[in-house]
Amino acid sequence: MNWQKYNGESIKTSIRDAVETNILREIALGNKLKVYIGTDSQVKRGTIDFATVIVFLREHRGGFMFVHKDKRYHLMSIKERMLLEVQKSIEVAYQLCPLLEQYQVDLEVHADINTNPNFQSNVALKEAMGYIMGMGFVFKAKPESFASTTCANKQVQ
Repeated sequence: MNWQKYNGESIKTSIRDAVETNILREIALGNKLKVYIGTDSQVKRGTIDFATVIVFLREHRGGFMFVHKDKRYHLMSIKERMLLEVQKSIEVAYQLCPLLEQYQVDLEVHADINTNPNFQSNVALKEAMGYIMGMGFVFKAKPESFASTTCANKQVQ
């Protein structure tokens, strides 16, 4: 997976190493971190653009994020797409979980799924919630899922 910083600069090391380097830097600066992982997608002319983000928030001191973008060239139902977004987020969370536990950094996995049944994405809510919580992660959906609904969304627009 090719990751980059928000400014577009490529991350040359593994994402695990980049996350650890940033955690150690923030700890050395006296900052308390919390990590949020989310994915969003956008359908554009037969292509689905995906963006997965790792958002680092410093307590009372702003934040920064890493971004991974990819594409799919076959269309899928809204439910399939929502669950694929969740899968992408879980894969990253699962990879980083031991590291975050080691440094006692809290983690939330955010899904771009609406809790209101009047919205299309709601068809995947139960499965997404079960998937994320079943993997042992804290789950957030709209309107509390800023990592996916705002940060990742901005990357696929």
